[in-house]
Amino acid sequence: MAVFTHSVGGQTWRFDSLKEVMAKASPARSGDFLAGVAASSDGERVAAQMALADIPLKHFLDEALIPYEDDEVTRLIIDGHDRAAFDPVSHLTVGGLRDWLLGDMADETSLRALAPGLTPEMAAAVSKIMRVQDLVLVAQKIRVVTRFRNTMGLRGRMSTRLQPNHPTDEPAGIAASILDGLLYGNGDAMLGINPATDSLSSICAMLEMLDAIIQRYEIPTQACVLTHVTTSIEAINRGVPLDLVFQSIAGTEAANASFGISLEILREGHEAGLSLKRGSLGNNLMYFETGQGSALSANAHHGVDQQTCETRAYAVARHFDPFLVNTVVGFIGPEYLYNGKQIIRAGLEDHFCGKLLGVPMGCDICYTNHAEADQDDMDMLLTLLGVAGINFIMGIPGSDDVMLNYQTTSFHDALYARQSLGLRPAPEFEAWLERMGIAHQRDGRVRLGEQLPPAFRQALAQLG
Repeated sequence: MAVFTHSVGGQTWRFDSLKEVMAKASPARSGDFLAGVAASSDGERVAAQMALADIPLKHFLDEALIPYEDDEVTRLIIDGHDRAAFDPVSHLTVGGLRDWLLGDMADETSLRALAPGLTPEMAAAVSKIMRVQDLVLVAQKIRVVTRFRNTMGLRGRMSTRLQPNHPTDEPAGIAASILDGLLYGNGDAMLGINPATDSLSSICAMLEMLDAIIQRYEIPTQACVLTHVTTSIEAINRGVPLDLVFQSIAGTEAANASFGISLEILREGHEAGLSLKRGSLGNNLMYFETGQGSALSANAHHGVDQQTCETRAYAVARHFDPFLVNTVVGFIGPEYLYNGKQIIRAGLEDHFCGKLLGVPMGCDICYTNHAEADQDDMDMLLTLLGVAGINFIMGIPGSDDVMLNYQTTSFHDALYARQSLGLRPAPEFEAWLERMGIAHQRDGRVRLGEQLPPAFRQALAQLG
């Protein structure tokens, strides 16, 4: 195990492992202090970042942060590494990779080719020595395009997950939120419900309802009920119409075990979803959610800093060719990301690292009510991620999730980002909005305050 040193202001700092220098190079966040792995001072953090910048990328292939024999995620990373794809940057240090990423040689084509050659630890390392503008600049070069019933991730597009959660899973309440969101041009990423109960009968009823809505109005989108992957498998076995298979994932085997999953269980879910052949444009059908701090909260981080653990989760995700991956950035709470500044930085890191690894990244731009953050912080992160080329964000009535009790982005927020940044929905969904009369054909703008489309007037009347 290598030792790394760097001197700052006449003091020499020593880091006894790659794991230690990675942790202490991380920008300050509450979770790393909670875990006891953070730098003790700004001086030590700078020294760690300088030491990290000088480490050759090849070293990451020789020193695993979590031992190969102890962790199936480590084995997935090492065994799946593409040496040929890595070759163009194999001579670089972490700092050299940063410089290369910021240069003109790193374009959309070269970055797509590089993705399988990078390990999550390499991506996490370079992100730790990048400014906010660096994270935005590189991420906006990268496009990860996926398809199921529509196309996600195209340049100039930003999609939304319409999240019609209800505290009692009441069908009329869910339907009303879906109608509201569609009228604001939301829902092209998916109609995705976090169920209040994990009852199989309730899950199946929601899946049937979502499918009926999509079929009735011929909406080019996909549905997802965010239940455990084993519940989705059972629903599929019962013949229930299920589009996207969901699961929360983390970056260590032990953290995934705390979710009741393994790589084998995820494989079974993926194969079950594929067996339905419900995608009309493609077969990307897994939907994963992640978040910095999940491994630490399960005491399954192995002394690895929370941002690196998070990035390792993207190796799990990309193995299953997902439709979308969502970092629920501020949801776990201030114990892990204390305030708006830490949440903003984490959201940009996650998006950058995921895209660099070839993962179709979205972000639930959110915070809990006891965090030192507010909606202004979320507006800043939303704008930065819009510039950075985020694949999708959340759309929730009034930005206040009444079931999960946290604050996120609203239907209106998506319209703000699209209008301000010149972004549009997925092309198939945009054409549907125009055909239904929800959006103007001349410019795609949503017809806010204008007469409802006839089909939706009837639906609203039925809701009472």
